Amino acid sequence: MIRLNIFIEYYRNNPAIRKILDKIDAQEIVVNDAVCAERNFGAKNKQELADIVADMENLTVLTIFLQISKLAVDFAEQHCLFHKLKLPDAQIAATTLFHDAGLFTLNKKTLCIFRI
Repeated sequence: MIRLNIFIEYYRNNPAIRKILDKIDAQEIVVNDAVCAERNFGAKNKQELADIVADMENLTVLTIFLQISKLAVDFAEQHCLFHKLKLPDAQIAATTLFHDAGLFTLNKKTLCIFRI
């Protein structure tokens, strides 16, 4: 699963991120509903948002259904005060762990908290 910060760095021409993503077939990239919602907050302008939205149309989107939502709530209860975990981070971690997927992110805090 890929976090929005990776897409943003891709569109801002980060060479390391571009090198990695250019090797991955779009059909193999997975995001969840939280990442789709985050794109509206992370883009720096309308063109960048339009580019991200257009490219995300080709990706697999995992829905945050009841079991994942409950897991995200558990994570929030356990980690929001000490780690300052935000709801989208909890939802993405829950989706990643529920589906036993890997996570490509620049958010090292999420990786450390959940050992993803």
